[in-house]
Amino acid sequence: MGAPDARLRLWRVSASSPPIRDAATVIVLRKDGPVPHVLMGQRGATAAFMPSKFVFPGGAVDPGDAHVPLVMSLPALCSDRLAEDAAPGLHHALAAAAIRELWEEAGLIIGRPGAWDVEVPSDWASFAARGYLPDAGALQFVFRAITPPGRPRRFDARFFQVDATHIVGDLDDFGAACEELSHLQWIPLPEARRFDLPFITEVVLAEIAARAGDPAPPASVPFFRNNDEESLFLRLSGASPLQ
Repeated sequence: MGAPDARLRLWRVSASSPPIRDAATVIVLRKDGPVPHVLMGQRGATAAFMPSKFVFPGGAVDPGDAHVPLVMSLPALCSDRLAEDAAPGLHHALAAAAIRELWEEAGLIIGRPGAWDVEVPSDWASFAARGYLPDAGALQFVFRAITPPGRPRRFDARFFQVDATHIVGDLDDFGAACEELSHLQWIPLPEARRFDLPFITEVVLAEIAARAGDPAPPASVPFFRNNDEESLFLRLSGASPLQ
């Protein structure tokens, strides 16, 4: 077998670069007003990663996420796209991480009432204590991006969109949120790009605005892939493996 096309080689981490961690980000789209709103918050000024920037709730996958029971799994199309150029079975952990991060950083639950029949991982204890099981059935995989080299932390982030109607309880109650994000708020989608945003968040917002009225997961998912040699803007479409 010949050498793969250089444009499609798997990224490699150089000795001087921090490890790339799998991560999940949640874009909650609220449509109960004249224009759609998205949930965002501001990172602390002393944060090591993207200080002072407005971002969506999200963070790295934790080991326990792979074993968390989901009431419903991701839509099959989303699972298929997540499987491209990724470790086998990672889609479950990514979906769970997205739900956990939304709970931790915004105090909002995507789940259904139910009792856990497995040992609850420590970082899920407060979620489980509310009497809910996580439900990934409404998550849509819409974007993927790898942090460029030269940053103090690097993530292979998968962005999930979810309609706010799938949130349990009061959408304006952030009382259970941790302190990682401040100024949590629902921002009108047309105005979001006026805030101090990371470059990739601006790109994702443009993608979300373009498909704001589409209820189905996208068949083709943008992938902004940065390795130590080049940056590529690809699409995960099921046509061929990214190798």
